[in-house]
Amino acid sequence: MQTISSLQPTAQLVQLLKTTRNIAVVGLSPKENRPSNMVARYLLAAGYRVYPVNPGQDEILGLPCYPSLATVPGQIDIVDIFRNPADVLPIVEEALGLSPLPQAIWMQQGIVNEEAAALARARGLLVVMDRCIKVDHANLL
Repeated sequence: MQTISSLQPTAQLVQLLKTTRNIAVVGLSPKENRPSNMVARYLLAAGYRVYPVNPGQDEILGLPCYPSLATVPGQIDIVDIFRNPADVLPIVEEALGLSPLPQAIWMQQGIVNEEAAALARARGLLVVMDRCIKVDHANLL
């Protein structure tokens, strides 16, 4: 699999956004003015099932919030990460322990972790780095 960076909009990205439904938003903030919250609200309005992942919260956006990816009860198609780049590798490692595997790891705008990306690509996942899923969805679909 390849990594899609901020300079490479591709048909593969459009296909991913069209065919997936379940997105775990890791680092989702309960604060309405935070980018993670705005993106999650957009994804919900666009028809995606959003799984908030934040160990410090019980509920965000009226949805149950999970402490980790492993505790999410449904299938995860995309792991959308809103965390410091240094925190990404353990999140990707956890995602690679899920069954079935997610289709993609999406590191939001400003988030790049090459080690985590290489690990995910080696397991066949699509990796998106330094891009906003909300912006891409709005522009490509």
